[in-house]
Amino acid sequence: MSTFISLVHATAPQFSLMAALEITAALGAALALLLLFKPLLLGVARALQLVIKPKLTKEQRLQRRLMRDAMLLNRMLNSMEGSPSHAAELRALAARG
Repeated sequence: MSTFISLVHATAPQFSLMAALEITAALGAALALLLLFKPLLLGVARALQLVIKPKLTKEQRLQRRLMRDAMLLNRMLNSMEGSPSHAAELRALAARG
């Protein structure tokens, strides 16, 4: 705590009320500009995100979902080796999909 107090005492004579008002005004103006251009900035950010990581097509999303479902069914089948009725139900579900 004494380090903080000594730092405040060292900078206090060099810091004026006018400088504090200028800093506050500059921060307020920057915040106002940020709020004014928020939709534009969000659009630019989304465009950059699509450049870096493009969206998958519908077919790719469908294939990914089908693969994930098949892997889930396989995991469930492997975990239910002791229960033949549940395994048969899962195989029937897998045959439909």
